[in-house]
Amino acid sequence: MSTLSVVATFVDPSGGSRVDANFASGFEVVFDTPDSGAQRVAASPTETLLGALAACTSLDVASILRKKRQVVRTYQIAVTGEKSDDHPRVYTSIVVEHRVSGMVEAEALRRSIELSATRYCPVSAMLSASVRIEHRYRLLAEADGGKDEAGLVVVTGPGLVEREVSQASA
Repeated sequence: MSTLSVVATFVDPSGGSRVDANFASGFEVVFDTPDSGAQRVAASPTETLLGALAACTSLDVASILRKKRQVVRTYQIAVTGEKSDDHPRVYTSIVVEHRVSGMVEAEALRRSIELSATRYCPVSAMLSASVRIEHRYRLLAEADGGKDEAGLVVVTGPGLVEREVSQASA
């Protein structure tokens, strides 16, 4: 088991909302909140949670695709989350879409996403304990006249893992 630590400092407790988090690794992340009334200086903690999911799963998928000798030209990941209207305004659903172009086989991309979502990404695993997450892909056509390919790879969530629920060409 490993232990990680962070020390967070509320920069201006009397009026601001900025928090600087200093990690044991030596890195710092700044947080802010949309409720501050003042000009925001950083993303909110819940926004960064979606960013952490995007970073975690995309790093996994890129690594797996390299091991599968897939040549990725571009890779973008879009993560959207819906929050409840009532406090504590937790995420009720999240959609993760991997947008990839290059010499990449659809099955290699689907399998890479599935492995990240169900086995390797700890952020996905933690969030899946309490929220439904759809993991999707869009394989962008490289040549003129080619078609994008898109599909739902896996849905994770409390007591839920549905693999390859649907596939469709776009």
